[in-house]
Amino acid sequence: MANKDSQAKARTRNWTFVIYPESVLPNWRDILDDEHIQWVESPLHDKDTNADGEIKKAHIHVLVMYDGVKSYNQILEITEKINATIPQKCGSAKGLVRYMVHMDNPEKYQYLKTDIIGHGGVDIMDMLKPTSGSRYEMFKEMTEFILENDIREYETLWIYAMQNRFDDWFPLLSDNGTFAINNFIKSRRHRIDKEK
Repeated sequence: MANKDSQAKARTRNWTFVIYPESVLPNWRDILDDEHIQWVESPLHDKDTNADGEIKKAHIHVLVMYDGVKSYNQILEITEKINATIPQKCGSAKGLVRYMVHMDNPEKYQYLKTDIIGHGGVDIMDMLKPTSGSRYEMFKEMTEFILENDIREYETLWIYAMQNRFDDWFPLLSDNGTFAINNFIKSRRHRIDKEK
């Protein structure tokens, strides 16, 4: 009873729950949109497996975000209305959005970032910004790519990233990576020209 009471008293701004396509109301998205809140819908998780390798029941993770705190009962009212699972407090909205595609769980099926849907003005790309560690890993990948493909012009890398690595390399180059990578390419080109 104490656990139920503490759950009922829980209050937070971010909540999560799961949708099972065969049991949710057909207009569940409209009902959530009518709340006039920011919320995020994961790709359909239809390739998740149990420990024994059996495919789990297909489901969608949902994150709802409010400007102020909401109680468990307030969110439960919504989940019951659309026939979703009971709500859970969400400790980190960004962490959950990353989990929606298993970004930090390489052992799990990797869903596409482009299949995450932001509602109510959610900026998914902002929520998926790389961590410091993953930024350094991407710089390492780009450097290896430059060496392996004998790239001597920044333009070549920029076009490749735009066409083939739009979700990770391109934003990094666009936001703050141009200076370091461009200097690496220039330095490499200068060294090669000097050796000729």
